[in-house]
Amino acid sequence: MSDTDSFIEEVTEEVRRDRMFLLLRRWGWVGALAVIAIVGGAAFNEYQKAKARSAAEDLGDKIIAALAENDEAARAGKLVGIEAESAGGIAVVQMLTAAAQSNSGNPETAVEALNSVATNGELPEIYRQIAAFKALLLQSDSLPAADRRQQYEALARPGAPLRLLAEEQLALIDISEGGADAALTRLQAIIQDAEASVDLQQRASQLIVALGGTPEPLPGQQG
Repeated sequence: MSDTDSFIEEVTEEVRRDRMFLLLRRWGWVGALAVIAIVGGAAFNEYQKAKARSAAEDLGDKIIAALAENDEAARAGKLVGIEAESAGGIAVVQMLTAAAQSNSGNPETAVEALNSVATNGELPEIYRQIAAFKALLLQSDSLPAADRRQQYEALARPGAPLRLLAEEQLALIDISEGGADAALTRLQAIIQDAEASVDLQQRASQLIVALGGTPEPLPGQQG
């Protein structure tokens, strides 16, 4: 390489450095802000996670302390006083409170707590359906059969998480209204359903026998 070429290359490199320096002076603050934003965002995210974790641990400690009460009324009183920040935490506390209230002889108050969970649109469907199902169970003697049937049918729709448990309750309503044949049909369908638990299949089989029927073979036992 000639001296002229070397000189030109050195000058070109110097111009590049000058341009880079000017760009850094003009726009370097943008990069600095970007770094600050990234670091700050990560720190804030970690703070939020730590805050949520601390709140969850605090809620768990309060629930455990309340459940340690042997007296159901005292347990319900402590659970009522627990304040949760998240919708899920509120739902858990309310369902536990409802259980304690029911066991202490206050089913009406328990139903109110469960219905508040069942109608909370911020909660996942499984929370709402469990609460609605438990509320209906507590109203077996106070809510007319027609109203309970309507609500259980809503819980028994295809794809619903508590579909089979709702079908079991509908079979019991059928029996209470003298519809043994309808009950047998429902119970046989429960036995044959691949999603039915072993306990549910056993309860359905026992009811079928009590009604004078013969349980159909379980799936996989046929033939």
